[in-house]
Amino acid sequence: MNYDYNTQRKKLVLPEYGRNIQKMVNHIKTIDDRKERIKAARTTIQVMQNMIPHGRDMGEFQHKLWDHITVIADFDLDIDSPFDPPTPESLSIKPKRVPYNTNTIKFKHYGRGIELLVEKAIEMTDGEEKDRLVKLIANHMKRSYLTWNRNQITDEAIFADLKTLSGGKLKVSKDLTLTDTREILARSRKKKMQQRKK
Repeated sequence: MNYDYNTQRKKLVLPEYGRNIQKMVNHIKTIDDRKERIKAARTTIQVMQNMIPHGRDMGEFQHKLWDHITVIADFDLDIDSPFDPPTPESLSIKPKRVPYNTNTIKFKHYGRGIELLVEKAIEMTDGEEKDRLVKLIANHMKRSYLTWNRNQITDEAIFADLKTLSGGKLKVSKDLTLTDTREILARSRKKKMQQRKK
């Protein structure tokens, strides 16, 4: 008895669609009647679309499917596609290099977002709005600190870090108190419990 193993078959061009889609595309290539060939291609596209239901929300999803059917057919599919078909050369084009941010973060547990907020607060004119932003930043710093370090942290330590981040340009009012550490940790535990229940 001869067994038909996938390891002995021809390698799939796009394995995510499976062997049946590959067979359907191979069959389309054998259809002589152009209208029937296009009809079969549209049916295959619908099957591919059903395999990735969440893909419908993605932009240019149909374009992607038509490109994939061309690739599966090894760029040898004579049909009228609603989009310009890709070329074999287009697959070898490397994407543009992503420029990485070279800014060094003084306190990694606070992140770059806090540094940007501090810069914004420094630019603001003194007043109620600036004071509210400074309080918001300090509370967020405390939450961030407690996310990465479960140790107790005093408000004074947060204010010292804020002074360092702002280069001494941000002043904190003497009567400012931040959210209590126990409350922040309790909220964090409650949030984790809710996420586990989902």
